[in-house]
Amino acid sequence: MVRRMPFDISLPELLIILVAVLLIFGPKRLPEMGRSLGKGLRQFKESVTGIDELTTTTPPSAPVAAPADGSTDATTPPSDPRST
Repeated sequence: MVRRMPFDISLPELLIILVAVLLIFGPKRLPEMGRSLGKGLRQFKESVTGIDELTTTTPPSAPVAAPADGSTDATTPPSDPRST
């Protein structure tokens, strides 16, 4: 029994297609194309499965503690009493 590949393409036909792609695009361009194809497939998979990368990799933020000097703005440093 002969085992058939997907889309009914035999191994010699697949090799001819791969050689033609290599000749058309060249060895420098193929890694770029593979990377972009992989990114596209990854984005498609994430959109289909509904997995959001930001919600799964980002831990919940901790509440910011109030400053010890009693000021309400935690982003501004305390003022220097000698400057006034």
